[in-house]
Amino acid sequence: MDASANTADETFDFIVVGSGAAALTAALTAGSGKLSVGIIEKSDRIGGTSAMSGAGTWIPCNHHARAAGIFDSPEAAMIYLRGVAPDGWQHAEDHLWTTFVSQAPRMLEFVERNTPLRYELIEEPDPFAEHPGGMTVGRMVSPRPLSRRVTGRYAGKIRRSTLPHIFTYNELMHIDPYHAPIRTGLKMWPAMLWRWITDARGQGSALIAGLLKGCLDKGCTLMTETRAIRLVQDAPGGRVNGVEVERSGARRVLHARRGVLLATGGFEWNEAMREANFPGPFDRIGSPRTNEGDGQRMAAEAGAQLDRMDQANVHPVIPTRYDGHLHGLPIAFQAEPHAIVVDRAANRFISEYDFNIGEAIDARNPDGSPRRLPVWVIGDRRFLKRSLPLRAYARLDPDWIRKAPTLAALAAGTGLPADALERTVTRFNRFCAEGRDSDFGRGETVWQRYRAGIGEGGQNVTLGPIEQPPFVAIPLNRSILGTKGGARTDDRARALRPDGSVIEGLLCAGLAMANPFGTRSVGAGTTIGPNMTWGFVAANTVLGNEAAG
Repeated sequence: MDASANTADETFDFIVVGSGAAALTAALTAGSGKLSVGIIEKSDRIGGTSAMSGAGTWIPCNHHARAAGIFDSPEAAMIYLRGVAPDGWQHAEDHLWTTFVSQAPRMLEFVERNTPLRYELIEEPDPFAEHPGGMTVGRMVSPRPLSRRVTGRYAGKIRRSTLPHIFTYNELMHIDPYHAPIRTGLKMWPAMLWRWITDARGQGSALIAGLLKGCLDKGCTLMTETRAIRLVQDAPGGRVNGVEVERSGARRVLHARRGVLLATGGFEWNEAMREANFPGPFDRIGSPRTNEGDGQRMAAEAGAQLDRMDQANVHPVIPTRYDGHLHGLPIAFQAEPHAIVVDRAANRFISEYDFNIGEAIDARNPDGSPRRLPVWVIGDRRFLKRSLPLRAYARLDPDWIRKAPTLAALAAGTGLPADALERTVTRFNRFCAEGRDSDFGRGETVWQRYRAGIGEGGQNVTLGPIEQPPFVAIPLNRSILGTKGGARTDDRARALRPDGSVIEGLLCAGLAMANPFGTRSVGAGTTIGPNMTWGFVAANTVLGNEAAG
């Protein structure tokens, strides 16, 4: 039910602030446990960043892999996580990784039992598949298409995406409408027509529709256009037992018998918070403008320790329009032949096909300042010719792509050192002639071969020289799909004070918590999978379940 029009104080067992994947998974879990649940969403649209996402979901040891005869184990997943994590993270995060690995497969089964969501296994490798515990397939799943109409009158309120959700995640990866839009349309038109008629969509649209339907079926109360202002505590710094909210200028208090979950998303649209934690050149944001750090602010005011505030889902984007503004559309446009990525000294620093190129772009000096920015994609005429969508979207921002007849002229127009740029391009062109990138092994890892569509024994098609004018330069600075810093939590999703003690009644999940994975992605679904899992864990904590099941 929707209680948006109610202005009187109300009492629930559990209050969830936010309506993304973490929030709705928590509400669904608590509602299934017979708790009364209030869901607060400050905008008029439901789903937050999750609704806009591709909904790739990284879940080790999931039942779909097991049904396909793919063996995985918690031990292998933990070996993988410990082996690929940033230096120094294991000490602080290992207990949270352990909880995630044990609860994520249970969460996925629970969601499928209690919602119309049905997942499919994606034949996508771990980004570090070669590392011990890594897998070439089995840990990535994503929702099958689902009609938004299952949510009844809320179908039109589910947040729309800049991504083409007419396709599933699996279809986007294998049919490739980005490079072949006409061929894709000819091949997919019967399915696309049926989905258009039935309002069925994949990716984040299916995810939110399914979770919301489950929440509604469990009797959860949804309050849209209702902004959380502050947490209510029984004493300064004490137990959290409610939330003060505002709607249409009127304030009221929502009381919570068992707890409040902050799952409000990131803070990337809060300019002051973003600039304090991500100094230096910045390109675009790909999340809803409602991600203003409300949860982080309220948690800090309640006495919680904020941590990992310099972590984010940093991903290449191209310009698009959303809600009447220029916006970021997440596409790894730099991963093309006839193009390289260089830092401000005109040096390459990573394979352009590396899944974690965003982390490399965001590298910091010891004082927190950016090490490589500004960063540029450097390509030639063939790089642009390969992608009709890139050229089409570029028209929305005429200054985005810079062209020049020579590399020297391109350097002059970007501020890059001309001699260094010439040397870097010459070196890369030599690698292309030799058939191997001796610096960064471009196109050689399991993930990069998958990304480029290179079959067993196939030619390394990622390599293409940069030699045909006009030469182009495109900025590739930080673009954020969601920050990952927030309240530090324990392994039961309870918010912690700086001294490590628990703030009773306050839980955090999703992008509003100090994310135990941070900027480095261990799988393409590192954001959605853990976010849903921590929503599941938080609700089970409120239900009194020591181990979720």
